[in-house]
Amino acid sequence: MKKNSKQFTRDYNRLYKKSYKNLKFLKSKKARMIRILCELIEPQKRFKESKINHTIVIFGSARILPPKLAKNNLKEVKKRISLNNNKKDKKELDKELIIAKAQLKSSQFYQAAYDLSKKLTEWSLGLPKKSRLHICSGGGPGIMEAANKGALEANGKSIGLGISLPFEQRVNKFVSNNLAFEFKYFFIRKYWFVLLAKSLVAFPGGYGTFDELFETLTLMQTSKIKGKTPIVLFGKKFWTSLINWELFIEWGLISKEDLSLIYITDSVNDAFDFLIDSIKRIDQEKSV
Repeated sequence: MKKNSKQFTRDYNRLYKKSYKNLKFLKSKKARMIRILCELIEPQKRFKESKINHTIVIFGSARILPPKLAKNNLKEVKKRISLNNNKKDKKELDKELIIAKAQLKSSQFYQAAYDLSKKLTEWSLGLPKKSRLHICSGGGPGIMEAANKGALEANGKSIGLGISLPFEQRVNKFVSNNLAFEFKYFFIRKYWFVLLAKSLVAFPGGYGTFDELFETLTLMQTSKIKGKTPIVLFGKKFWTSLINWELFIEWGLISKEDLSLIYITDSVNDAFDFLIDSIKRIDQEKSV
């Protein structure tokens, strides 16, 4: 019995699938280079469509909470401790209390990231469209969420370069719809962080924050990035307690000039003024 044309078409499409429609192949190791190219080319298309030429990258810990939420968490833990009569639960509650206190302490940086992002976006909206700088974060919670929220509430575009992770994996709701990305490969994500950045602001964070920071510093030190991209480290006590920057010089591991690549501050207004002055100066040097 002859197959009708519709049945033939269905069978043909099932048996003779085009390679670029073969998801099993595209997800395989052999197609890795294709996936890498996709993460290079597709974001470029979206940035062009959204007229994104320049960014200010803000990154930091995904674990830092908004002040109000951190206060409520601490209050809740203290309440549970006061009502607890079980000695076995005391150890666990004591651990939760330490964490809650630390979260309240670090929540100041959530507010600072929000304020700085909003202030920078409001300033940028006063520039010609081609010259505007758009806030770009890693797209996740914590400092990244604060940065995107500040930009969005200032009526600016907000970019989130998300990454697939087994935890802390989500693009926050404050990222502009067409500018929400989820990368598979860290090194491609880093490429997009750096390529369009006119400046970077690093808030306190963990391994991921340090990875981004030192890789960018290395690119600048070795002149792989054209021009000087101002880097602000926000939170003096955190950055100076954690890293003895002068020790690099004392041991002859970097030159004194290399420390001029970073600027450490505790003030939103100070960070804002430094970034704007640096960006204007660099633009003037390029135009000469």
